[in-house]
Amino acid sequence: MRLVLLLIFCASALFGEAFKLYLKDGSYQLVREYQVQGDRIHYYSTERSAWEDIPVSLVDVTKTQSEHKADEDRKVADAQAEDQEEKAERAERREIASIPVNPGAYYKVGDKIETVPSADYQVITDKKRRTLQMISPVPIIPGKASVIVKGEHATFIVPEERPSFYLRLAKEERFGIIRLTPKKNTRIVENIAIVPVAKQAMEERKQMDTFEQQLADGLYRVWPEKTLTPGEYALVEFSDKEDVDDVELLLWDFAVQTGSK
Repeated sequence: MRLVLLLIFCASALFGEAFKLYLKDGSYQLVREYQVQGDRIHYYSTERSAWEDIPVSLVDVTKTQSEHKADEDRKVADAQAEDQEEKAERAERREIASIPVNPGAYYKVGDKIETVPSADYQVITDKKRRTLQMISPVPIIPGKASVIVKGEHATFIVPEERPSFYLRLAKEERFGIIRLTPKKNTRIVENIAIVPVAKQAMEERKQMDTFEQQLADGLYRVWPEKTLTPGEYALVEFSDKEDVDDVELLLWDFAVQTGSK
């Protein structure tokens, strides 16, 4: 930033940016610089490219000084804003470059990017239980089903109430943060009600309100709008196609434990 400001002031001195020398009759002269010499103003006219003099009694010195200072302050503020914008753009480029290219969920700890482990899940119905691999369609039958993750607690611990994650999507789908419900050595992801006549799968999940920022194609930063209370959560990528043969989920589970390291 200091270099930017120095260049501005050097350029101003070398190339003589013009400003207005206001006269008391309401007119002005465009000047590169001026000096008060006794009862006269000695100034360099940019219109005539020459040094000239004018009685100080004809010049509105106060207005000239005030306007010139305000103009210089604006230039400094603009230079600072531009410098900050460039720094922010460079930081964002570094941020994007730090995220692995493989689809998945990532969490930043200090200057280090950690991979949030993906979670295998199961669909439980009244008649069958089946372990699902990532991006596998769920076989649905009329009735009710639950999607669960084994274990009551995630191994990936997040020590803050408003964590920020990066999601590099496998394909352009919906995504978000959901709260999991611990129950008998499992965590319930969602309940699915299957309507046999319409053949629709109505998914019910506890999705949190989030902010999303797109950093690049298929790369997003996502964080909760409100603080998360300690408990079990998951990042989820999903397709709601209302097709009983094609309900897809991707899960990355984590636990919020404030005070943890």
